[in-house]
Amino acid sequence: MTDFTTLGLSANTLSAIATLGYATPTPIQREAIPHILAGRDLMGLAQTGTGKTAAFGLPLIERLVKEEGRPFPRTARSLILAPTRELVNQIAANLKTYVKGSKITVVSVVGGASINAQSQNLQRGADILVATPGRLIDLTERRAVSLREVKFLVLDEADQMLDLGFIHALKRIAAMLGPKRQTLLFSATMPKLIADLSKTYLTDPVRVEVSPSGRTADKVSQSAHIVGPRNKADMLKRLLSERPDALSLVFARTKHGAEKLMKGLVAHGLSAASIHGNKSQGQRERAIGAFRSGETRVLVATDVAARGIDIPGVTHVYNYDLPDVAESYVHRIGRTARAGREGEAVALVSHEDVPLLRAIERLTGITVDVASGAEHLPAPGTRFPSPQRPARGRPQPARPQRKPAAAQPHHKPGDSRPASGEHRGDARPQGDKARPKGNWKRRRASRAA
Repeated sequence: MTDFTTLGLSANTLSAIATLGYATPTPIQREAIPHILAGRDLMGLAQTGTGKTAAFGLPLIERLVKEEGRPFPRTARSLILAPTRELVNQIAANLKTYVKGSKITVVSVVGGASINAQSQNLQRGADILVATPGRLIDLTERRAVSLREVKFLVLDEADQMLDLGFIHALKRIAAMLGPKRQTLLFSATMPKLIADLSKTYLTDPVRVEVSPSGRTADKVSQSAHIVGPRNKADMLKRLLSERPDALSLVFARTKHGAEKLMKGLVAHGLSAASIHGNKSQGQRERAIGAFRSGETRVLVATDVAARGIDIPGVTHVYNYDLPDVAESYVHRIGRTARAGREGEAVALVSHEDVPLLRAIERLTGITVDVASGAEHLPAPGTRFPSPQRPARGRPQPARPQRKPAAAQPHHKPGDSRPASGEHRGDARPQGDKARPKGNWKRRRASRAA
């Protein structure tokens, strides 16, 4: 069996990971690390929870140490981009454990935190800069950091960055980088758009694929409960109450839905918290900290906020709302069964959600077991309308339809008199009591009469 000593890592790196309890590399680590050490661009595909951070972090640190030198003020030697604050913080925390005892510096920048404090942290430069695209662009516009010295670029969870609309931000950032760099792209899924992106940013890349695109974690048992839309909350409360000691992550589709669901669970007597885009960075960190420690047993989250949550103790993932994009299901249930553990994924499916469930089954190549409510499933061959992606933000009231303008009577060419209603702003009556037209003298004479 391969161990880390055969991958070309230095004695210092091996000593650092030994103290963390790393003994045997995961498949993605075993396949990717030698190529990255050799300086090749790489496109890596692996399930969530399989050690992608170490797969690019360990060889990146190794190359930075061998190059020696220090970063110039307000520059970075390497850049790691991730879609969410939580994922950035998770990556930075892992890297800091890898570089302990060395001179390699790790700086993270995310939205929701003080941009002035982040500018201060970048004054001396950074060997490794971990960032969300939006906050990084803010800092470059303030000239708090220059990316011209970046020699290593890592795109983590690249598919999610594209789903969140970061493609234009990535193009802007790529234009700021130096021309000679090594680029690594990692993701749990590899849709066609990611393959197209790799052709733009990677040069002769090595493709490392340790699991087929869309494959879910092997040790996750999956099931579904078919319920009415109004019965979802009651079903979720019953399932959570049956497992009071479980550490459960619940996914909702919207920020408002997540908050409302969390409050309903708390009112039912469950220990619950929520994370979503309307929460401040401090609120999100406290909620995740309480969930990690077990103080909170249920965490309700949206897809964006949950990316980067790496808590090995998560035993259950509940899809209260199925995702509109089938690939997101793979990311969701990857929050459990991490690091070789077992986990359970439960979906609450209404009649309208059945097409989404079928799309997930086609992507993953498995049939999700129906635990209850099978009698409510529509008959095979039933046609459904294409699922519509819900509009962002609060619903807006429908605007009243304007009535078409009435046809105006035709008048002969050369006739200087406008037709009824043709005069701009004309609200005058058109009968005998019509306001007389003409110059001011005529109007005054008319009023005197």
